Parts: sequence; C-alpha cells; structure tokens
Amino acid sequence: MKKIVSSVLVASLAATSLAACGGSSTAPATTTAAAKETATTEAAKESAATEAAKESTGDAVTLKWALWDASSITYYQPLIDAYKAEHPNVDIEMVDLGSTDYSTVLGTQLSGSGSDFDVVTIKDVPGYMTLVNKGVLEPLDDKIKEAGIDLSQYGGITDQVKINDALYELPFRSDIWVLYYNKDVFDKAGVDYPTNDMTWDQYDELARKVTDTTPGSEVYGAHYHTWRSTIQLDGILDGKNTIVGGNYDFTKPYYEMVLKQQQDGVCMDYATLKTQGLHYSDAFAQGNVAMMNMGSWFISTLINKVASGEYTDCANWGMVKYPHAEGVEPGSTLATITALALPTSAPHKDEAWDFIQFVTGEQGAQVLAETGNIPAMTNDNIVNAIASMDGFPQDENSKEALVTSHTFLEMPANEKSSEIETVLNEQHDLIMTESSTIDEAVQAMNEGVQAVIG
Repeated sequence: MKKIVSSVLVASLAATSLAACGGSSTAPATTTAAAKETATTEAAKESAATEAAKESTGDAVTLKWALWDASSITYYQPLIDAYKAEHPNVDIEMVDLGSTDYSTVLGTQLSGSGSDFDVVTIKDVPGYMTLVNKGVLEPLDDKIKEAGIDLSQYGGITDQVKINDALYELPFRSDIWVLYYNKDVFDKAGVDYPTNDMTWDQYDELARKVTDTTPGSEVYGAHYHTWRSTIQLDGILDGKNTIVGGNYDFTKPYYEMVLKQQQDGVCMDYATLKTQGLHYSDAFAQGNVAMMNMGSWFISTLINKVASGEYTDCANWGMVKYPHAEGVEPGSTLATITALALPTSAPHKDEAWDFIQFVTGEQGAQVLAETGNIPAMTNDNIVNAIASMDGFPQDENSKEALVTSHTFLEMPANEKSSEIETVLNEQHDLIMTESSTIDEAVQAMNEGVQAVIG
C-alpha cells in the first residue's frame, strides 16, 4: 500500500511541476486535455490504493460464537480482546445459549436451515457425538495438517475425541485432576507431605499415617466425592484400560482400597455423604481432610475463598500429581475438556478457522492461564503464568503438579457414552454403599455395558 501511495504522490508532484513550468494562466486546449487525462489516471491510482488498503486490512467481518454463561465465565472476553488486537477488522459476537440445555439447544439450531454460527463451543462428549452424527460439524484434519498444528501439545486428548479417525473439534480448555492436600494436617501429625511421584500403595499408606479416628476430633487421611470418577477412573491411568471398553475388572483394586479406607475411618462414609449432600469443597474447607483427589477447577475456588477469609482451616494448601500404578510414569491424569468446532453452515469459514486456531493455540492458552484457567495445551510459559497467580501455593511441587505426562478423558468419544455412564453410576453406588460386593457389581458392569455396546 505504501508503494502505491508513494507513486500517487510522485505523479501528483510531477503534474504540478509541469503545470507551473507552463508560465501561463490560460492553458491551451491540448494542455487541458492532458490535465484531464492525468486527473483521470490519478483518480484510478487513488482508487487502486484504496482497494489495496482494503485488502491489507480485510473487510469487516462479524463472527457469531455460540457459548454458555457469557456473563459469568471469565475467559471469553479476554480471548476476544486478544484476538481483536491482532485482527481489528473482525468482531466477535457472543451468542449465549444458556448452560442447562446447551448441547440440546445447539444441536437443534445447527440442524435448522437458518443457523449462522461461525464458531461453536463443545461442552461435553455426548453433545459432541450428537453433532457429529447429525453431520453439522466440519472435519478439521485437513485444516490441521495445512496449518501445521502439532496435536501432541494436547497430551493425547485429541486422539480420544476422534470419530471414525476424524477430528471435529480442537480443545482450548482442560481441567486436569490433581491431589490437593492440607499442609497443616500433615504438619500437626509430623508426617511428610505427599509428593509428585507416589504409587497408589504409597498414597494409601500416607493417608493412614495422618488419620485420627478419635470421636469428635476425626482427621481423614483421604476424601472421595460421590462421583464414580473419583475411584473408577484411577484404573485407566496406566493406559491399558478404557472406561468404555466393556470390561471393568481393572477397577477392583481401587474399590478394594477405598472400601477398606472407609471401613477403617480413613475417609468419610459414602452413604453419609450422599444422605447429607456434603459438597467436596465444604468437606475440604473443614480442615480435617488431609488429601482429596479433585479437578483443577477447584484451584480458583480455593484461591478466592481463602483470600476472602471464608476458608480459614485449609488456607495452607498445596497440590501434587495424581498417584500412579506401579511401573507407570508419574503425571498421567484425568481430564475434561472444552473445545471449539466449525459448523458446516458457518458463513465465514476462513475467518472462523483462524479464530479457532488462535483460541486453541499458544496465544489463547496464555490468555486462559492469565485468567486462572487451565488450557488444553501446556508449556513452561503457561505453567508459569498459572503458578504466578496471587494465592497459588508457592512450593515447587504444586507448580510441578500442573505438568502432565498424559491425560485421559473422563469419558472418551463414544456414541453410547451416556448409556454406559448410567450402568457404571448405578453399580458404583451399590459398591460404595456395600449393597453389592465388588465382584458382583463389576460383573454387572461388564454385562450391562457389553449389552449396551453390543
């Protein structure tokens, strides 16, 4: 553009010079004609310069982004602001579909003839499967290859959401599971803190060391929320098993460990937790829970509640990596993801894909980290950004806990995922209330899920 504008200026100056050299106030007819021709030429050049300017900045485009809870989720606007700083010609319009029935509403709108979403957020695996089966999402494999995106930066997650070997979403946010602990509980018991390299046997031994079953002053070495994921999914972290495979014999050692802890007072009783509806955050906040396995979404809760003075009995907290099976590399953990996808009906596919690359790439990850959220991709800069937040534990182990070796989705892509989950939830409840033996319930899982995936 600068070259074109410079040419216009040079030509204008040349024309002015020639006119001044004529020395007459009344130009002859031939000169007037030449002037008209010059003016026409200059107008054409100015028009060309204007067009070149438009091409360099791009015509204004508005992308419609389908999402939920726009007013309460902290990272939406920072992501938009960061993208617009580099793409001033692109506006992003957030379309809030609500969180309660988000996947259902999104599926209905994308299946209609009038959908004009350019980018859609994928909330969960069942919703993702439904959209892919409806044929309303673009496969991204060719685009990913052309862009040179390294999928290994997502820690194996993208392999778990391929459908018929095709990828229809890219993750941008991930919640990994870690082991939270109360340093004051360990200090009072004179026991060393948990580490980033513990087997499940070492974890069980440590939990028992800090347990106090004295009535009225109980200290629990471990705590498990009532979700099946707190126990069943411990068995998939060796990479040899899957929660959608139809055989759940691998869960037996973990159920045996937790049931024995429950019987020995190492953890709270499952039936009591269900009856009372005690939230895991309230349990940890009481100050008498030594260790608790939970997702990284709890980090911001702890930071905010401690800062506000609401949590005083667990203010001295830390976290370490998930325990691992014998012989398995430390750092394997569970994860849930939030992803972006490109609708087949998107009006501005090129611009939408560029936005998706930004949000799911390193720049978007940096924005997420700075707002206290865990990105789907990680590197040293991103880990440092999270660990430098006010209120984050300052010990090196807590920072190192953010680094994973491999992440396994709580529920990988499977068209029968919701039916499988129903079977697993039912049997989990029967085991933990000791209404069924572990062997009986696991056999029921095997038969029930095999019937579902048939």
